[in-house]
Amino acid sequence: MSEKSAEQRAAEFREDFERLVAEVSKVIVGYREVIEAVLACMLCDGHGLLEGVPGVGKTLLVNTLATALDLKFSRIQFTPDLMPSDVTGTTVITEAEGPGKMCMEFRRGPIFAQIVLVDEVNRATPKTQSALLEAMQEHTVSAGGTTYRLEEPFLVLATQNPLEMEGTYPLPEAQLDRFLFKILFPFPGKADLSEILARTTGVAMPKASRVLGAAELLAMRRCLREVEVAEHVRDHAIQLTLNTHPELAASPDVTRQYVRYGSSPRGAQALMLGAKLRALLDKRFAASREDVDAVVHLALRHRLVLNFEGEAAGLTTDRVVDEILKKTR
Repeated sequence: MSEKSAEQRAAEFREDFERLVAEVSKVIVGYREVIEAVLACMLCDGHGLLEGVPGVGKTLLVNTLATALDLKFSRIQFTPDLMPSDVTGTTVITEAEGPGKMCMEFRRGPIFAQIVLVDEVNRATPKTQSALLEAMQEHTVSAGGTTYRLEEPFLVLATQNPLEMEGTYPLPEAQLDRFLFKILFPFPGKADLSEILARTTGVAMPKASRVLGAAELLAMRRCLREVEVAEHVRDHAIQLTLNTHPELAASPDVTRQYVRYGSSPRGAQALMLGAKLRALLDKRFAASREDVDAVVHLALRHRLVLNFEGEAAGLTTDRVVDEILKKTR
């Protein structure tokens, strides 16, 4: 049996991607770009940070995605009193075989799933937030001197409320950097809100069905990573990342004036992977500079830390990224 050509694999990738989007859209009204960005996190083997006011469908979207992909799903509600062991699991003393014998047993926490929804991640203390770091980066959990491997595919999708809301804690920069993309949920417009009411206040609630499984998803990941990236496209992604660093003399004025810390190398990796996905969806097996530019906000908005002057001027990282993009040509 002959191996499929790149064009055939790319066509199958697009078909499966569209099937997933269509299935999720049966439940989620609008938000086409948001759905695509969440799927991009899964296909690029990264994690996603979803930000929006309560009630816009962040939790429902993640739950629906798990159903469409037929993956093990777990939900962790972050609260100020949540402990790290409530996330990863804990070691307990249990009875062993034989009279009077005891043993130590590790009871796995909710992080042991394939799609983990961390609801309102910025409501927990930084100590509990840091419990996610190893799982997100290494796909492992260490407890009691033993390292446990998490089942693939593994994805953390964390929702957060805007930081100015009461009762929230800013995420540490090290944890923010573990998220491939930061995805913003805008408030739905009038037409979408009307459709939401029609779907959710009637007798029958829409539900998603299985579209793909773990094996198909892993095959799509392999296909994505095979997309070619020319040297000049890679250089463009590198230059965008370097232009976020205020300590570099060649950085744009907006960076040196308003940015405190720039993106890590993970930002460039996110640009590359996102560009490869955009190329596949556009029926190409080679990424372009335009593909990189299309994902620059998703990849970099959470990796920039503004200084006091930038915050005082009321700037957002998206506006700074806009200016950086204009200067990187």
